[in-house]
Amino acid sequence: MSANGIVVAWQELADGGRVARVTIDNRAKRNSLGRALLERLVAAAEALAGDSRLRLVVLSGAGGHAFVGGADIGEIAALDREGARGFITLVHRCCEAFRRLPVPVIARIDGYALGAGLELAASCDLRVASEGSRFGMPEVRIGIPSVVEAALLPRLVGWGRARRLLLTGETIDAAEALAWGLVDAVAPAAALDAAVERFARPILAAGPQAIRLQKALIREWEDLPVGAAIARGLDYFVHAFDSDEPNRMARAALAALRARREAPPP
Repeated sequence: MSANGIVVAWQELADGGRVARVTIDNRAKRNSLGRALLERLVAAAEALAGDSRLRLVVLSGAGGHAFVGGADIGEIAALDREGARGFITLVHRCCEAFRRLPVPVIARIDGYALGAGLELAASCDLRVASEGSRFGMPEVRIGIPSVVEAALLPRLVGWGRARRLLLTGETIDAAEALAWGLVDAVAPAAALDAAVERFARPILAAGPQAIRLQKALIREWEDLPVGAAIARGLDYFVHAFDSDEPNRMARAALAALRARREAPPP
């Protein structure tokens, strides 16, 4: 389905689950995010959050030149003090809606990921980029600080590198982003979908409930001291047995292991 700049395509899985591929299509403006597009993106993420069959989301930008080139600079230039809070709160709502999805989100990055675009990518669980992609936080160059989900960057790349991005406004290429840990894989543009699939495949092979529990626990870990995070994991382990998924999958794995052990040597 499509809705004014947001396209959601579905991949149905044999086990009854499904994958959502969400594409931001504002290619005439390098997929920049204005109020209307931000609201539609939030609505799309909120609809996905309620889908019990959902297993994975892949988020990308259309056109091959940008994932998201930033917030709409025309709208930023027209802001006053009163409108500034509403606009940046909407940027945060968009990033948070994807960050809080109950299933993993892979950012498929082909081209520029700048400002709000890099914040949105940082809100995803994994990031896969084409070799020609570029990354940066150029807000200081137009008189504003980088805020909201830019706060995730120090956890991804460390404080020193985060300061470099935020204080200089410079961009880095995909190779440097990979070396920093800002992205998880880099591939030629023609092989970008295959690189995304290398992450998607093991996620989809895992237990659907286990993946949802793991993502929720990771989110809690981000906000808890180490001791409390470890203790919280005990609860999540027990919650896994609310369904038959652990017993069923463990028995299948055990049967496969026994079959390999009993198989005659080649």
